[in-house]
Amino acid sequence: MMNLKFYYLLGAVISLAAPSFAQSYKLLSPDKKTVVEVNNKTGLQYTVTSNGLTIIYPSSLGFELKDEPAMGADMKVTNHVEHSVNQTWIPVVKAKHGTVVDHYNELELSLVEKSGQMRRMNVYFRVYDNGVAFRYQLFGADKIGDRQIVRELTGFNLPAKAKAWVADYGSYTSSQETEFRPRTLNHITTKTIAGLPFLVELDGSHYAAITEANIDNYPGFYIGTLKTDTNATDKVELVSKLSPLPGEAEDGVKARFTNNQFTPWRVVMLGDAPGKLIESELIQNLNLPCALKDVSWIKPGMSAWDNWWSGDVKVDMPTIKKYIDLASAQHWPYMLIDWQWYGQFNKPEADITKVAPQLNMPGILAYAKAKNVRCWLWLYSSDVNRNDNFEKAFPIYEQWGIAGIKIDFMDRDDQQMVNWYRRIIKTAAKYHLMVDFHGAFKPDGIIRTYPNMITREGVLGEEYSKFSTRITAGHNTTLPFTRMLAGQMDYTPGGFLNVKKEEFRQGSPTQVMNSRCAELAKFVIYESPFTVYCDAPGHILGKPGADFLSNMPTVWDDTKVLGGYPGEYIIMAKRSGKYWYVGAMTNDAERTVQLKLDFLPSGKYTLSSWADVLSSPQSLTKFNRGVSASSVINIHLDTAGGWVAKIIAND
Repeated sequence: MMNLKFYYLLGAVISLAAPSFAQSYKLLSPDKKTVVEVNNKTGLQYTVTSNGLTIIYPSSLGFELKDEPAMGADMKVTNHVEHSVNQTWIPVVKAKHGTVVDHYNELELSLVEKSGQMRRMNVYFRVYDNGVAFRYQLFGADKIGDRQIVRELTGFNLPAKAKAWVADYGSYTSSQETEFRPRTLNHITTKTIAGLPFLVELDGSHYAAITEANIDNYPGFYIGTLKTDTNATDKVELVSKLSPLPGEAEDGVKARFTNNQFTPWRVVMLGDAPGKLIESELIQNLNLPCALKDVSWIKPGMSAWDNWWSGDVKVDMPTIKKYIDLASAQHWPYMLIDWQWYGQFNKPEADITKVAPQLNMPGILAYAKAKNVRCWLWLYSSDVNRNDNFEKAFPIYEQWGIAGIKIDFMDRDDQQMVNWYRRIIKTAAKYHLMVDFHGAFKPDGIIRTYPNMITREGVLGEEYSKFSTRITAGHNTTLPFTRMLAGQMDYTPGGFLNVKKEEFRQGSPTQVMNSRCAELAKFVIYESPFTVYCDAPGHILGKPGADFLSNMPTVWDDTKVLGGYPGEYIIMAKRSGKYWYVGAMTNDAERTVQLKLDFLPSGKYTLSSWADVLSSPQSLTKFNRGVSASSVINIHLDTAGGWVAKIIAND
């Protein structure tokens, strides 16, 4: 299961340049193509180069703390350790790959201030073939009490004319649901609060994405700048903006700690094409191994959903049974029971241990069991948190036989909320409950450590088609290269009242502005081990494409991005057991995409494909053909269109 190679290197690259005593360290990736250099010549700084191109120019490291001088400007290295790790591990939840390679070189620097309070700090750098990560370790103060972080000084100094895809949330309290819009970095301002991942195109063969991993007892971070005029220079130093604690202003306290505080990993994913970043397992690699002894109960899968989106707003037995029947007919393992199953929510009197009077929970669960379906429950976060209600409710849900919980409307990622997430995840695991967070912050790879945290929202998803025109084909083809780089994305696909953009109308029943095949492709392309189908049973059962979604897998043994560019198109292939699935989507431009099947092992295969019918978005054609690894197929995509296929080897 694990092949671990671990050894200490005796020769860190260091130069001591008298009389300034500047110290410089270089750390190379295993393939020696990416280099991180750390020095303290003019304050603590780092630089990243890859394939000979400077990705991040000298950028600052350090902190500002309340009632303390800034930390990082005048420090010396007292010890350094460099080592290499090359291991493989098997995820409990195989979101992208059945086996993950974790291969990196690491440099640990122990630092102390040259004068004054002589405060200590450690910095850890890891360099992979496909990215760079670093984090800090802070220590307690001499005086008794908390230390308080006001600002993290981590910078990312990049070319001002580089193109980025920016999700400006405008606030630190949000559901992190907005578009990633392309713009050059010199348009980032002091007011920008850009969410992560933050994709940057340096040139046609160098892409970087800034994000974070393993957030624990620390706030989430955003991207902005401190300079008011970024047009005057050829570089922009992006800065880390930490989510303030509740009640604190933007320049107030972000985190409190007493001793031995590790920050999350600051991550720079690297690739020669934007699709390479999608294939990366860097975020999970930067998290700890699975902390759960028994994981047999964690089972990914598709789910039906009796929801407001599809127009079925009744919370009654017939409606719930109708969606259980949908899951059963499509051979999906789950059905999600939505809001008001426990009556009025977000009220002081709300009781998440009691079922609304019109419902019979034992009857629902018995009906579901007879149909080979298990149920999930939706919960409002305030009702979960009030008086620690979850401590009472979760063991009851386990007794009922509930598979998981979907908790909604947190809309924060400050230090307190980050810690609340972890408490919920751990308590849920104790009672064998999987977790889906909505109104949530981005993933950070915790699914490796606690695989019951199986998916989360934090994305401008299909629900917005109900009340806006924001779910465009351009947005849908941007998400895989931006938000999805962080991990699981509960977009809730499956809207099958497909119309052309000019025919779209908001309201009920809910329409979507793409073809039926584009909607099918989302189930292949979008990463979510617990994938929730959003539409009504009558819009899929017995309709074109239902056969493709029958028994649809949600976890994968292999993932390959075969082409694409943010906001234009994407084509991906994923393997589940003996089957390969292929999905393609385009923006509002009609296009032909060439599919090379050279990812297949040698042999003969049968490919079943579902394709657009031009100018008829609710229609599709199905075709079967023999193929091999040498086959090349030209796929024609309608405007806002798609294409899917299922490939199996001939016995």
